[in-house]
Amino acid sequence: MAARRLTVMAATVLAVGACSGGSAVSGPSQSPAVADINSYPPMANDAAPGASTRAITAAAAIGRGVNFGNMLDAPTEGAWGLTVTDDFIDKAAGAGFASVRLPVRWSNHADAAPPFAIDATFMARVASVVDKLLAKGVTVILNQHHYHQLDGDALDPGEFAVADSVRDVRFVVIWDQIAAHFKGRGDRLLFELYNEPHGRLKGEPWNVLAARAMGVVRKTNPDRVIVVGSNNPYTASNLAAFKVPNDANLILTVHNYAPFTFTHQGATWVTPVTPVGVTCCSASQQSEMTAPLDAAKSWAMAKRYPMYVGEFGAYSMGDDASRMDFNRKMRDAVEARGMSWTYWEFAAGFGVYDPVKLTLRQGLLDSVLGH
Repeated sequence: MAARRLTVMAATVLAVGACSGGSAVSGPSQSPAVADINSYPPMANDAAPGASTRAITAAAAIGRGVNFGNMLDAPTEGAWGLTVTDDFIDKAAGAGFASVRLPVRWSNHADAAPPFAIDATFMARVASVVDKLLAKGVTVILNQHHYHQLDGDALDPGEFAVADSVRDVRFVVIWDQIAAHFKGRGDRLLFELYNEPHGRLKGEPWNVLAARAMGVVRKTNPDRVIVVGSNNPYTASNLAAFKVPNDANLILTVHNYAPFTFTHQGATWVTPVTPVGVTCCSASQQSEMTAPLDAAKSWAMAKRYPMYVGEFGAYSMGDDASRMDFNRKMRDAVEARGMSWTYWEFAAGFGVYDPVKLTLRQGLLDSVLGH
């Protein structure tokens, strides 16, 4: 879940068009058969071997991180009020975040028809952000985010539709291009297949599609660590339905926004809007917070993979004292279970940074990174 969207969000107006702006990067090598999903066989997912030392090391390197949300995951960068700036990169690294999760809406920047080429200007823009972050010494988790048609959701204003018949193969081919473009980056760049698959991807459809995407990534990045999670969306309660691909260089992930009535109070993208005035964190609320973490940790241990909490946070409609208490308690609970995390998010409604004043919100930052 990102701050702007949830699976329970009310439908928005469809904006139908084509990939806008710039030239396209070269299409994948399989372009003659690119519209056939069967050209991308799924990796086996019946005997996951457990994590490699590489994956365990990468999970530890994520450490305490932050999401650059509402930036490159908007329909176009800036449409939700934020762009990735050098100041954001400098301040995030300078504050002490060990990692940045970089949500990207690739689907709105790739052609609607085969070979589904990603706009070259957009690819270069994402690469510039990745490289600036890597140059700061942080770990980067690069994902596909908000491909709403893939989940069967209504589209955002400014997002264009494609034929339903190609949405799955297009997802895989987009990954083919991303993986090829970033194959030369070092081990501190991780790939995350997709943010919070849900809806039409619930259950076996996501198991198969994730395994297909794994296959194309491994053609050009045989050893890169990949982050992958279950669906509906990334909730610990649905982990049992997820089939882990037979690959050792994996990190598993969940998100945790419990108690939802506190973390999303007043959020207008939730239907119905949750009432405001909820405080945190009572004993019962703390039980809500930790139960999913216990379930996720137990499942990951059984599978012999590291577990990473990709998102948690509390929206700004809650009172600051409660938000800071929530952040500290959630952070401590995650770390007590040996898991790394990336806070949602840097500079929007959950953010630790004020993009108008160009200053860190020190109380919130301390609740995430301090004692």
